[in-house]
Amino acid sequence: MAQASSPGTGSEPGVRSRRHGAALEEALLHAAWEELIDVGYARLSMEGVAVRAGTGKAVLYRRWPNRAALVRAVVRWRVGSVSSDVPDSGDLREDILQVLRRMRDSYKEIGPDIAHGLMTELADVPREAFEVIPVVMSALLDRAAERGEVRLKQVTARIVALPGDLLRHELMVSGAPSDDFLAEVVDEVFLPLTVAGRR
Repeated sequence: MAQASSPGTGSEPGVRSRRHGAALEEALLHAAWEELIDVGYARLSMEGVAVRAGTGKAVLYRRWPNRAALVRAVVRWRVGSVSSDVPDSGDLREDILQVLRRMRDSYKEIGPDIAHGLMTELADVPREAFEVIPVVMSALLDRAAERGEVRLKQVTARIVALPGDLLRHELMVSGAPSDDFLAEVVDEVFLPLTVAGRR
């Protein structure tokens, strides 16, 4: 995936512009994405990203402690986060499906190399990365409870995390799943555990 170089990313040999704050971080993330596309996750290094960005490794390490943390930041920069636009259709089933579709579509955009690479370094991935989907699901369940759709007393933390966990497993094992798979997760697993009157 070829992209035009952004101004100030150090793409011209010997040229280093003074960048600070958001402009510097944007340049670093852009350089990291281009490096990922060119060399793949396995060969990605902080040094390679620094060279492409026209800066030093210390600049990267001040923001991200390791490669996995950097790549996670790149993914959020590239595809966004479902937490920034939580669906609110008025129907729990549709909201959950929207979240799962966004997860799947994000996987398609970043590709299996990056996704599988991050899985090999889970210990280095910031823990908040694993809290995004449960937090979003909890917000959807709270709204559904206000509408009388669910009984929150019967919903455990494990149930809240279940749709995201099942989709993540399917992504790693089989690749991007179909809409039918997502519907099965919601209709046959999640809703029977949460929706009032379905137990």
